[in-house]
Amino acid sequence: MAPISRSLSTSQARAAFRRKLLTWYDAHGRDLPWRTSRDPYRVWLSEIMLQQTRVAAVIEKYREFLLFFPNLKALAEAPEAAVLTAWSGLGYYRRARAMHAAAQTITHERGGNIPVTAEELQKLPGIGRYTSAAIASIAFGEKAAVVDGNVERVAERLVGYRLPQAKVWELAENLLSPERPGDFNQAMMELGATVCVPGEPKCMLCPVAKACATRGNLPGGGKKQRTTKATVFYALDCVGDTVRLAQRPKSAALMPLMWELPEIPPATGTPEILLRLKHSITTTNYDVCVVRASGGTRIGTTMGKRIGKKVAVGKLTQIPLTGLARKILHAADIL
Repeated sequence: MAPISRSLSTSQARAAFRRKLLTWYDAHGRDLPWRTSRDPYRVWLSEIMLQQTRVAAVIEKYREFLLFFPNLKALAEAPEAAVLTAWSGLGYYRRARAMHAAAQTITHERGGNIPVTAEELQKLPGIGRYTSAAIASIAFGEKAAVVDGNVERVAERLVGYRLPQAKVWELAENLLSPERPGDFNQAMMELGATVCVPGEPKCMLCPVAKACATRGNLPGGGKKQRTTKATVFYALDCVGDTVRLAQRPKSAALMPLMWELPEIPPATGTPEILLRLKHSITTTNYDVCVVRASGGTRIGTTMGKRIGKKVAVGKLTQIPLTGLARKILHAADIL
């Protein structure tokens, strides 16, 4: 049996919960560009972009991506390098590769028709239980609940204790609105993102606070994710209208085939640090030192051979750069 708080133990109470939450969402839901359409391609794109990425970072990239690939056909026919270039800055590039592969599968094997059920959607590359349910409920009205980090936090506070993942899904399905499943899913995520937030939830603003067993943090609070620190050095070899870049190997675990500045070992002595900036990837916080490559230095070489190749500055927007490379080139006023 799905876990439920006493205040939500009856069908009438759950109906009232749905009504209050949806009324609040209709009035206070954020005006986000992907919420203006039920087009499955656009819903799908937004859900993939939002995985492990902040809403603020996605908004502009979502609009830019649609300028290049306004529909499924355009995405399927595009070279992978062009897709990665448009994705550059969002990170987690496997998402872009998987969506590109899925678009090609739909185009070549399904006549361009995106599956309408969560079960069929999960057969595509890069689409798991959460994403399939989000697309199916929002775009097609399927009665499929979603669970992300926001929904999980709301669910556990509603019942007042930690839940195994399977039980969170049961509770989400138990609460789901059969009339407006897509809107209800978005309302639950919106509540977790803007009101039932980590740390200090805004319980005074919560439309369903009366149904909540916790009305605040769970006993013991949340576990902080461990982070590590590291210092890395990159060489900026920019002469005239060209800049030297290196391409990650296809076998790289992170961002294969993406372009970046040549990474170099920590310099001996006191090198000239041209730029210093912070950058985070998953749980590692990097102190990034950018060293100028000047005449007479061996920066940008390995075993006596030059690393990478010179790329025209005017072509930098046409190749897939890592987010860090883009950040460095912006800071250096090159890009």
